[in-house]
Amino acid sequence: MTSTAATDRPPRSRLNRLLRELWFQVVLAAVLGIAVGLLAPGMGEELKPLNDWFIALVKMIVVPVVFCVVTTGIASMDNLRKAGRIGVKAIGYFLVLSLVSMLIGLAVANIFQPGAGLNVDPSTLRAEDVPETATEHATFTGFISSLIPTSLLGAITGDAILAALMVSIVFGVALNMAGEDGAPLTRGIKALSDVVFRIVGWVMRLAPLGTFGALAMVVATYGAESLKQLAYLILLFTATCVVYVLVVLGAIMRACRLSLFGLMRFLKTELLVALSTCSSEAVLPQLVRKLETLGVGRPVVGIVIPSGFSFNLDGSAVYLTMASMFLAQAMGIDLSWQQQLVMVGVMMLTSKGTAGIAGGAFIVLASTVTAVGHIPLAALSLIVGVDRILNEGRVFINVLGNAVATIVIGKWEKDFDAEQAHSVLHPDKDRTPPPPPAALDTTKVGADN
Repeated sequence: MTSTAATDRPPRSRLNRLLRELWFQVVLAAVLGIAVGLLAPGMGEELKPLNDWFIALVKMIVVPVVFCVVTTGIASMDNLRKAGRIGVKAIGYFLVLSLVSMLIGLAVANIFQPGAGLNVDPSTLRAEDVPETATEHATFTGFISSLIPTSLLGAITGDAILAALMVSIVFGVALNMAGEDGAPLTRGIKALSDVVFRIVGWVMRLAPLGTFGALAMVVATYGAESLKQLAYLILLFTATCVVYVLVVLGAIMRACRLSLFGLMRFLKTELLVALSTCSSEAVLPQLVRKLETLGVGRPVVGIVIPSGFSFNLDGSAVYLTMASMFLAQAMGIDLSWQQQLVMVGVMMLTSKGTAGIAGGAFIVLASTVTAVGHIPLAALSLIVGVDRILNEGRVFINVLGNAVATIVIGKWEKDFDAEQAHSVLHPDKDRTPPPPPAALDTTKVGADN
């Protein structure tokens, strides 16, 4: 009897450990959400507030995270030129990757022609089917205005990431220049950082509820009926996202001598939450913590991640060119390569700074369609029904792409612990496991769950 009981204990303990893992809870919640959406659509639609509440809780804590990480990162630098150097390298990397992403989407749409054969009559389109948010066109002046907060404290207590990032940089620079006089305030913000990330840990425990509500609502609202006509576009976009991850991001990670799949395993919880909630903002605080645990320096993480979530939206870039070409092909509009390149140029300008806007990529698409003028705005009604599904691929690449970008800039700046990264990403190959979070430097964001 004793031997039987002993053999029964290990499986139960393994199952209990698995049930306590956040990523497994998210997967379980996703399966249950899809089941509810299919079997009880009415109930599924009523569960939408669960996702809204989770996203609201995350947005509540995003700006304090950005302020604490960016401010302390810059304040602790020995040389302020390092902050400028990191910013310039990051922006250069973002622009190159955005251009590559758009050209990949353009090439795929031209080769596979997802919208060809639909032959949509423009007179049959209803402009009222396009959401009102699509008329909120992204402009350069609007982007600059979003950088300037109404007040210093307002930027810290608000929900605008770009304004918070600018104020955090200015505040960090001022603390750095203040020297010893600003040291007590710097230590206070570091202590606040520990408290903020403890709250982040509590909020992230609610991710399964947000996942459950989000997928139940999506399946109940859109179902399979709305996907039939646009299934080819969805499959093609999904395949393009997979190829982009494996080829482009895989090549970058190989150049960094790290495993892309190891990074995806390390970030599995964040990627699953982003996929299910379709919000990259939902994982920003936890991503900052994870990347510091991986061995990237705080100054690099503090500057690259917040700016990357506004400027380095590679998934959105692929979507923009593919969706634009799909609409043109569906309307029977033949765009020359010169017109296509002009469209890419407009998107490079309008796609920056929309991370904090719900449906930001859709708004950019509307802005581009209006600016270029070759496709009627009402054509957006063709894809509005499946934009939420296409958003899953966009968000996944946005989150993973920004993690890769942070590693690249960290190595470029020589502010990256390669040994720690290998021990975290390849624990089986390293006999010495990474130190537990409690043993890490308390100035690190990842020091506390």
